[in-house]
Amino acid sequence: MATQTAAVNHNPNIPEYEHGDGNTRTFHIDSFRKEWLSRLKSSDYCYHPEDEDAFHANFAHEMGVSTDLMRELKDVCSTAALHCHPEDQQPDPEVVPDDALLKTLVERKKHQDYKSSLKIGKSRHDLYADEQARLSIGMRPEVLENLIPEGEVILTINVYYPATFEKFVYVRPHVTLLLLGSQSLTELRDAICCASDLQVSGELSNTPEMAPDFISKDHFKSAFFFFEGVFYNDMRYPECRDISETTIKWAKANNFPPYRQAKMEDTKFVDLKVKVGFPYLYCHQGDCEHVVIITDVNSQRRLPGPEAVPTLDTQAPGHGAEVRRLLHLHRQVVHHQ
Repeated sequence: MATQTAAVNHNPNIPEYEHGDGNTRTFHIDSFRKEWLSRLKSSDYCYHPEDEDAFHANFAHEMGVSTDLMRELKDVCSTAALHCHPEDQQPDPEVVPDDALLKTLVERKKHQDYKSSLKIGKSRHDLYADEQARLSIGMRPEVLENLIPEGEVILTINVYYPATFEKFVYVRPHVTLLLLGSQSLTELRDAICCASDLQVSGELSNTPEMAPDFISKDHFKSAFFFFEGVFYNDMRYPECRDISETTIKWAKANNFPPYRQAKMEDTKFVDLKVKVGFPYLYCHQGDCEHVVIITDVNSQRRLPGPEAVPTLDTQAPGHGAEVRRLLHLHRQVVHHQ
């Protein structure tokens, strides 16, 4: 009886865990977006901030407090009341005093001391990510019409290094990207930077310092994504070939389930049926294969206009325990009851 009830209440448009807390069941991204919009108020995802007086009035009503008490809380909890220094002395917000008593400051001081004790500097990839963050924080399009539409979905996608040798032991993602649901798969393909695309073809021994006119990505433009039994091939250029055809013929000859084909440039992310946390495939340069994992499908975040997406997720951690936390982001699935 319980099994029958669960089957009746199951909504295929809402992702649910398939195997423990590893990955979700297959769901349609656009249908999930519509379910999400139908269950939220427009004020929950619109760009227009609520009037401050109206916000405090609604907050007082929800908390069951009087107007006078709300006014007192507003004055006491205001940021203007948090100063712990003379008005004529403006401290450095990045420096935590040694005699700090606030628990959060004590923990922050420990973290700062630990980071200063490390002798490992930031790599050029981390420095590039930091620069991207500084450029994007607070950036808004000059034209309001160029803002990301309200109710848009943001996909967080991990692209991993290709494991091409037996001693490969690292599992951290090569890059973490944020993309809009309204963008096509080709925009993800163009945002992935791999060393295989940067290889130089030809003999350059006599002119080693000369910049090459072409790289492998210019010569070999064929690539595909594999999502849920469908090969999405990049066929934007005349020289592109369907490199998934050989795999499909082999699968058919060995009694595997039939696979389908589609064009990468004609497919948007909202058109996909995927599993959050499930490994998919990106193949280019013939045999350079990357694992691709969609770790999150969420509402729009504080991002600039669509012209700046796809973008690097500069909040993505880079080393140690933070990497393990990133690799388990796919476990955080929101269930709307």
